[in-house]
Amino acid sequence: MTDDFSGPRRRLTLRDVSEACGVSEMTVSRVLRDRGDVSAPTRDRVLEAAKRLGYVPNKIAGALASQRVNLVTVVIPSLSNMVFPEVLGGISAALEETGLQPVVGVSHYAAEREEAVLYEMLSWRPSGVILAGLEHTEAARRMLENAGIPVVEIMDVDGAAIDSVIGISHRRAGREMADAIVAAGYRRVGFLGSMMPDDHRARKRLEGFEEGLAAAGVEIAATEFYSGGSALAKGRQMTQAILARDPGLDFLYYSNDMIGAGGLLHCLEAGLDVPNTIGLAGFNGLEILEGLPRRLATMDACRREIGERAAQIVAGRSPSGLVGAERVELSPVLQLGDTIRRHGRD
Repeated sequence: MTDDFSGPRRRLTLRDVSEACGVSEMTVSRVLRDRGDVSAPTRDRVLEAAKRLGYVPNKIAGALASQRVNLVTVVIPSLSNMVFPEVLGGISAALEETGLQPVVGVSHYAAEREEAVLYEMLSWRPSGVILAGLEHTEAARRMLENAGIPVVEIMDVDGAAIDSVIGISHRRAGREMADAIVAAGYRRVGFLGSMMPDDHRARKRLEGFEEGLAAAGVEIAATEFYSGGSALAKGRQMTQAILARDPGLDFLYYSNDMIGAGGLLHCLEAGLDVPNTIGLAGFNGLEILEGLPRRLATMDACRREIGERAAQIVAGRSPSGLVGAERVELSPVLQLGDTIRRHGRD
């Protein structure tokens, strides 16, 4: 005869754990709330019983007094974009020994979607918020300003922060790339961008890029924008389209490495002389570039360090010792790779 498990099972309680390990419910509660006034042997017995039974404590009930749960809200634009898993890895690593757990929401680069995600997540009273970018709806900004918890905006420092901010200046990154291009002797430049115009960081890089070119008397000769996500195939298509319209371009600057990698593959397959006839550069410093026939010029955007430092701020473990209102600007590293000429040419 077999047991019938077709009906709903009874939820385990503190009493179940208490009976399994032979201590009072109060003692079980103290152990599971990580109170220090329980002996080591008793603690081990309680934890072993809870693990054996599969008991998970009710954090919501425990949070009623503190008005907080040990969760950190993390809102990012995309899970498919290869940039953000490394940021999440940094956040997770930095929170590992703190008792805090990240809970991730995705905005799909839409401000209204970000607002809805924040509304739901803040209703659970998390211990902190980490979110990408500085641009939010007015309602989202008000929610964050009044949440009464650490808020860290990441990836971008070009703008006014709600509380703490850690990232790079994308305008500066764009200007530095322009300087490198001009120094290498390129003059007919095209820009290709995905998720435009909703990717505010790519937009700021473009603005800085245009400023840097203008200082040298150079203008962007052609653009190719795509509103969807980043992919190698899309990079190939965009590159083919912009060169078909303006075959005289001698440099292509991509808003990210994924479409830049696709552009590089197209140029090599088309027999173009990279970097002498045409140069290329992306942004982010993704590991995927290591597997290409040539190393695409790019910038390391400090993704993992940004995640780690943001989590340290939320957990109160920032190296600066500050609590809130911290501004950390990191410096992206230009990597010329094999797709920018080493010597200028008029």
